[in-house]
Amino acid sequence: MLFIRHATTPGMRAACFPGDGGADPASLARAAALRPLVVGREAWVSPARAARQTALAMGLEPRVCAALGEADCGRWRGLPYERVAREEPEALARWLSDPHAAPHGGESPAAFADRVAAWLATTREPTQHDTPTPTRAPSRRPVPVPLVVVCDAGVIRAVLGHALGLGPMAAARFDLAPLSATELIAARDGWRIAYVNRKV
Repeated sequence: MLFIRHATTPGMRAACFPGDGGADPASLARAAALRPLVVGREAWVSPARAARQTALAMGLEPRVCAALGEADCGRWRGLPYERVAREEPEALARWLSDPHAAPHGGESPAAFADRVAAWLATTREPTQHDTPTPTRAPSRRPVPVPLVVVCDAGVIRAVLGHALGLGPMAAARFDLAPLSATELIAARDGWRIAYVNRKV
């Protein structure tokens, strides 16, 4: 499963908590270079406008999935990190150190990680054990269409954290550039990570 971080937004440039701003035109123009990477894939996107714009710029027909939305930052939504650090330093420190804290009134890092992990579990094909006999050939299931997910960094970090068994605070350390690609491969015992933060 391929994950693409959506194109740059003004809020990302200004170091703000995630909002729903559109993507920069210049960054969307660069998204077209990703078309060969995603051709033939079924596209799922977060509800963020920038994710939908990025998918369309790559020539995809996006399907919006609410579970792929960034963590709900409550009253901090769209605010600059610097402002929150200045006005609510204790609350921000608690949010950065306690995975179960949601001082902004939104979603805690742990709840967000659980939401993304639950969605990821729905993407796995159930294992079938079908032993052929002399009179019956094994059943043939259609090959699943490969997926591409266009979303922001938080979802990709949560997916990587789940695959590696990391807590949400440790998973937050992954650096993911706009329009970078990260790929996970389903395995019998979980997920394998093919690559992270690959720039095309």
